[in-house]
Amino acid sequence: MLSLLGGIFLGWSLGANDAGNAFGSAVASKMVRFWTAAVLASIFVLLGSILEGQAGIDTLQGLTQLSIKKATVASVAAALTVTLMTLLGLPVSTSQAVVGALLGIGFLNRQLDLTGLSKVVACWIGTPVGGLIIAVIVCKLLSAVFNRLNIDLFRTDILIRIFLIVAGSYAAYALGANNVANVTAVFVGAGQISVFSATLIGGLSIALGILTFSRPVMETVGRKLVRLDPFSALVVVLAEAFTVHFFTFVGVPVSTSQAVIGAVLGVGIVKGINTVSRRTLLNILIGWFLTPAISCFISVSLFFAVNLQYFPTD
Repeated sequence: MLSLLGGIFLGWSLGANDAGNAFGSAVASKMVRFWTAAVLASIFVLLGSILEGQAGIDTLQGLTQLSIKKATVASVAAALTVTLMTLLGLPVSTSQAVVGALLGIGFLNRQLDLTGLSKVVACWIGTPVGGLIIAVIVCKLLSAVFNRLNIDLFRTDILIRIFLIVAGSYAAYALGANNVANVTAVFVGAGQISVFSATLIGGLSIALGILTFSRPVMETVGRKLVRLDPFSALVVVLAEAFTVHFFTFVGVPVSTSQAVIGAVLGVGIVKGINTVSRRTLLNILIGWFLTPAISCFISVSLFFAVNLQYFPTD
């Protein structure tokens, strides 16, 4: 079971970083207390993992054939990539890191499911686009609803607070359902654990990351996302959740951060404001290309390192 530690570490870092996409705006704007957000996010991440995590696991484990050693190498390579990109201050997608690591192993195996890979890449491209389109639709629908209610500012504030809690919980559920495959799919592919065990262990490790280390990330992500008022933050969280949940049905783990950026751009289009700087967009593009490439390189390097054979010299 020691080989699972790489996956558990990856799940922990995923929970610590990506919980901000579900509740960051609400916590940073003081609409929701951190511990309320953390407990709700942990519960719903675990529920999403167990109830709907299988589809993504089936997709990732099918990309290439894995042994226990190769599964461990892939999970450690992905975790190292996430850590490196975070230190460089570049946006990171855990999904891309995991797929990049699996690509490295697949090249070495000469066993790679190109059909599955093309499906994954198409969904990567579709994530920010989907977030943008859904945000435009959600923004217009919610605006119409709030305008029709015609309530005072105090009641509007209470209503948005409730909606942010519901939307954040749903986003956490979608995060667990979609991203648990990143944590433990390689171990299912290696035959080490069952699908149910994978969803349970993966969900628990993500929840642990949320409870132990998500506060600074949640507060920082919330401030970075916003130049957003609470209503716009609600639109972004809902659009991100719908987008990620859609790709859960497709069976492809995607980046919640990229879904959020697409949603923020969508809000900007509707409101006519510049919500994302060019520098931010450039960093996202750099991270989009570098993450799978670096993870692929690290997985190949680790694979060669663990298979070196040393012979005594005369």
